[in-house]
Order: sequence, then structure tokens, then C-alpha cells
Amino acid sequence: MLEIKNVSYAYTAKKTVLKDIDFKVKKGEYIALLGESGCGKSTLLEIIYGLMDLEKGEIQYNGKKLLGPKYHLVPGHPFMKYLAQDFSLMPYTTAAENVGEFLSNIYKDKKNARIQELLEVVDMVDFANIKVKNLSGGQKQRIAIARVLAKEPEVLLLDEPFSHIDNFRKNNLRRSLFNYLKEQKITCVVATHDSTDALSFADTLYLIRDTKIIANGTPEEIYLNPKNKYVASFFNEVSEVANHDIGVDKKGVSILYPEQISIVEKSSIKAVVNGSYFKGTHYLVEATLNNTTLIIKSNRPYAKNEEIFIKI
Repeated sequence: MLEIKNVSYAYTAKKTVLKDIDFKVKKGEYIALLGESGCGKSTLLEIIYGLMDLEKGEIQYNGKKLLGPKYHLVPGHPFMKYLAQDFSLMPYTTAAENVGEFLSNIYKDKKNARIQELLEVVDMVDFANIKVKNLSGGQKQRIAIARVLAKEPEVLLLDEPFSHIDNFRKNNLRRSLFNYLKEQKITCVVATHDSTDALSFADTLYLIRDTKIIANGTPEEIYLNPKNKYVASFFNEVSEVANHDIGVDKKGVSILYPEQISIVEKSSIKAVVNGSYFKGTHYLVEATLNNTTLIIKSNRPYAKNEEIFIKI
């Protein structure tokens, strides 16, 4: 088990990045750290990997305290791999040679089979013999993922692992990678600002803002019961509307996703359309209700300034 215990970190006296971060990761679990750029996600991964010395708190793995660079000639831990956003590949060797760089040459057939297996996981078999300098940014990122998997780490830390990969490849790669990690029972912690990395695959999600964890739970729990508009906005378009405007008999506001608002033929709630946006399988209709903007899922567009009736 990986344990992060009350971890705090500051670059300077006036620049606290993380404060009292605390969670546990069981063997084989996938944990997603979600937050805006600069919220401290990458710093937390570097601390876990041992690239920074802690000021407060500690990191433990299977009950043993993990120490930072003050205590290690070579920072890092042998059972753990960390993939940063810069990849650190060898540009003048092939994709396959990069994946197999740290594998033993004693059993060549076994090494080649392992390289082939990992190239299949990241869908890069056809580029095995291409030099890395000739690959695109997304292809390099896929090779970097295969490379950190090569020696079968017990713990894998990934920092924005799909940021350079084309959208049409991301979903297949996510399924392939995270299914592989589950099969191999590799513990995985991913720092991301893309909720898609978390919603479909993570066991537990931690949302970081202003140095602290502000929400945690399963993706379903957080999506269906967001604490506030900020949390909900990581997963979808969101509307925050006063309860009295939508006929809810209690004080405060409701946080609504587009699919929770319907356009109907007649109701007591009337709004005015600002615009319609085609999303492939549906439209998003932006409308105004008593100076509040609503985002509504619809099966057809509506004209600007058209009056519509809605149902929650």
C-alpha cells in the first residue's frame, strides 16, 4: 500500500503548493489527481517519487518510509516509475530500442517479446523501427508510456499521460493502458486536468484546489453529487441556478448538468435562447433564465431569442 500522510510543500515562504494532503492507494488501484494547471499535481508526483524532500508529512510504501534526494545518491525508488511531461527519450535510437533500453540483453528472445507486447499496448507496433526524433509528439508520448512499463513497476506515476495524443487515439489508448495495469495489478497514480482520464477508469478521484484536496470519492460519487459548481465543471458544462427560479422549494442553488434540463412544450419555467451548438450526437442550447445562464442538452437547435419552456 502507498500512503501519503499529511504532506505539505512550499517552494518559498509565500508560495505553498500543497497542504495536508492525505490519502492511501491499495495495490493495483488507479488513483486520479484532478485539478487545474499549477494546482500542485505534478509536485505531488515528484514528492512521491522521491525527487523532493518533504517539509511536513511522509510517504510510506508497505509500511516503509520513502525518503527524498537528501538520502539517495540517485533519487527515485527501484519499484516505482515516474513519467514526467518531458518524456526523456533517446532521439537517435528507434522506438523499440527506447522501450527496451533497461531490459536485460541476456535473453534476447524474451526481451524482444516484451518490447512487442508493450508496443501493442500503446499501438506503436508499426513504428518500432522508426527513430524517435522522427516521431510526432503524441507518438513519443506513447513510446514513453511503454518504456516506463518495461520493467514491470509496482507503482506507476503518470503526469498528464495523454496530453500530446490526438483525440481520436486517446480513448482506445486509455482502455488499453488501464486494462493492462489492472491485469498486472500495477498501482497507478495519474495527475491530470482531463476528467476523461478519471471518470471511466479511476477507482478513486482526488480534486485539488488552492493547495488542498477539496473533493474525493469514486468518479460516480463526485459526478453525481458535486459539492459545488467548480467541482462539477471538471466533468461537463454546468449551470448553477437559484432554486426559486426552477420551482424547488428550498433555499440555495442547484447545480445542473445539461442532461438534467429538458426543453418541453409547456411548463412554468420559461427561458430565452442565446445560441445552439452542435456536438455530434446532440446540441447544447445556451439560454437565459432570470439573468442566469443555462446549458441544456437538446436533440435539435433553437433560434437565438426564441422562447422555450424547460423542465428540471
